[in-house]
Formats: sequence, C-alpha cells, structure tokens
Amino acid sequence: METKKPASSKLSKIKKFFNVFGPGVITGAADDDPSGIATYTQTGAKFGYGQLWTAIAMLPLMVAIQEACARIGAVTGHGLAAVIKANYSKKVLYAAVLLVVVANTINIGADIGAIAAAAQLIIPVNFVILTLGFTALILILEIFTTYRVYSRILKWLALTLLAYPLTLFIIDKSWQSILSATFLPHVELNFEFFFIITAVLGTTISPYMFFWQAAQEVEEEKAQHLIGRYGKPRIGKSFIRNLRLDNFIGMLFSEFATWSIIVVAATVLHENGITNVASAADAAKALEPLVQTFPYAGFLSKLIFATGIIGLGLLGIPILSGSAAYALSEAFNMKEGLNLKLKKAHGFYGVITIATIIGLMINFIGIDPIKALVFTAVFNGVAAVPLIFLIARIARNRKIMGEYRSGWLSNTVVWITFMVMLASAIAMFYTLAQG
Repeated sequence: METKKPASSKLSKIKKFFNVFGPGVITGAADDDPSGIATYTQTGAKFGYGQLWTAIAMLPLMVAIQEACARIGAVTGHGLAAVIKANYSKKVLYAAVLLVVVANTINIGADIGAIAAAAQLIIPVNFVILTLGFTALILILEIFTTYRVYSRILKWLALTLLAYPLTLFIIDKSWQSILSATFLPHVELNFEFFFIITAVLGTTISPYMFFWQAAQEVEEEKAQHLIGRYGKPRIGKSFIRNLRLDNFIGMLFSEFATWSIIVVAATVLHENGITNVASAADAAKALEPLVQTFPYAGFLSKLIFATGIIGLGLLGIPILSGSAAYALSEAFNMKEGLNLKLKKAHGFYGVITIATIIGLMINFIGIDPIKALVFTAVFNGVAAVPLIFLIARIARNRKIMGEYRSGWLSNTVVWITFMVMLASAIAMFYTLAQG
C-alpha cells in the first residue's frame, strides 16, 4: 500500500523550487521594462506578426549570454568590470564601463519619462511633479532597503507582465497566422525594418543585464556566506545547476512576455490601422480587449497599462542604475553592493543617485517619452556588440573560469549572439546610408 507524502513535504519541495528563483528571474522580468514594452508594442503595430519570429530566435541567444555572465560572476566572485580589470588593459576596461554607464543613463531617463507619461493616463498631475516623485521613490527604495527585502520587492513587481498574456487569450486572432509567423522568419530589406530589429535585440540583450546578473550572483553568494577568506567562492555543481535553472526560467518568462506583447499589439493595433505608437495612450489601446466587457473599458485599459509600466519601471530603473554603479565601483576600487549600508558604500550609492538624476534631467530637453524608449533600445543594441565579444572570451578562458569555463555549445551560441547583434547593427547603418 502506497503511503502519501505529508503536505509539509510537498510544501517544502515547492518552497525549495521557488527559492531557486533569483537574479535570473529578476533580470528576465526587468528585461521587459518600459523600453521593452514600448519597442515590442511598436514592433507589433508597425509590422503586425512580421517580427514575431524574433521572440523564438532570441531565446537561446538570451539564455546563453546571460548564463555566461551569471557563471562569470558566480565562479570568480566578482562582477564583470572587476574581471575585465584583472585580465585586460585599462583602455578596454574604461571603454566597457563607459558603454554601460552611458547606455544605462539614457535608458533610465527614457524609463522615468515613460512612467510619468503612463501615470498621467490615470492621474491628472503635472509631468514634472510625477518624474520627480517617482525618481525620489526609486532612490529611497534602492538606497535604504536591504538586498534581501529589495529582491523580494523586485520578484513581486515581475507579476505586472501578466496583463499581456491575459489579453492574449481574450482577443480574436488567427492562431494559424501567429504560429506561422512565430517559426518562419520574415525579413524586409529596408531601414525601418532593421531599425526596429536592432531595437528589439537591444532591449532584449542589453548591456545592463550583463553587468547586473554577474554582480547579483556575487550578492547571492555573499547572502549565502559562500565567499571564502580570499574572495574565492565555495560553490559546486549544484550551485551552477540552480544558477542555470534560474537563468533559463527568467529568460523564458521574459521571451514569453515579449511574444505576447507583439501578438497583442499586432492584433489590436496593426489590424485596426494603428501602425505608429506615438504616445502612452496609443500603447494602452493594446490592452482594451482585456476589459472591453466592462464599463469604462478605455479607462481600465489605461489603468492596467499604467500599472504595468510603473511596476516594471520601478523594477528596471534600479537595475539600470545599480549595474552602472557596480561597473564603476569595480573599475575604481570602491566598496560596492546592495547588501551594504549607505555609510559603508558612499561611492556606490553616489553613482546610483547621480545616474538616476542625470536620467531624470534627460526628460526636460523635449524628447517624446515613448519615442525615446525605442531609440534607447537601438542604442543598447549597438553598445552590446563589443561587450558580448569580451564576455565570450572571458567565459571560455580556462585561467579565469577553471573547470566552469564555457563548453562548446555555450561558446558557440554566445558567438552566434555576437554575430547576430553585429549583423543587425551593420544592416541598420547600411540601409540608413542607402536612404
């Protein structure tokens, strides 16, 4: 006779499974930040299902590059900038750090503007007041909460992405067309197509994600007291296995959200003649089918959209400023880490504050918030290329990575990622030059 396992044992297994969720899941969710939502919405509105295949194509690339970054952090016990500093010249180090700091600061500005624009859909408050208020809230949360508390907040904010999958199952769509577009690539040889493709790649495979995930693996090791006396992590194959599982689940979740946003935008916007997303209100229309049977459907769709943008902005902006702070702190030997209090890491939190405030100021030079998000994604797509080149070399280096250096499969996919990002950027500039 079979004995039933006690409920406490089952709960323990469920809890153990969810405890695996960490930097990978948070990074994957942050990948669909306001810049991501705006870019994917514009993609679906402009090209319909024409670029839907990118969500499937990007998944192995995204998994490979983020796993390599996470493994570098976990094995060395240092963030990417520190590893580059120890193994490359100062010119290489400063170039890498400059790329991520500039890209992140621009992204922060675009995200703050998007949060304020989204909030204006539901509350009639001045744009300037909203940007200042959200900036203050983000800085308070990041500077004055512990890493453990903050990581829990970030995990829950990731749930705001569910609005798009929910809408996906309500709208009237042709599954045959969707599945065909998902697995059969469609390419147009013009600047607009490659501009958006570069934006999609840039907002999915972004420089800030590389630095953030490597640094957060180190934070996880510190929290679990796995860092040895000489700074060498005490990890085994089970740690790497959990790291890979966390990373895969996070990236899969991210790409499913990406796919859902493009499908929803293509069905609701493109097929109804809306091919240009010029404002937050335009983007919010994609969610109207979710609430169309309710009174005040227009307002409810704006409310859901605003909640998602605000939630993911609160998730993404601290990661953007945090990854810039890790990079600069490692490059210039400053104490760093969200596990440290403000008085012990003035430089680290100073970079977070300065990057966020500069990002805030970008909103006062007259750039449209929604368009700024897409241009930011394009910039990330170009900036990621040299960084992926470095990551590929580091992850394969036996001297740095020891027994955990990249195998042939990981190494191959990371180099494919580099070639795809490079080819996309070159095609965009070439078609631009051709007019």
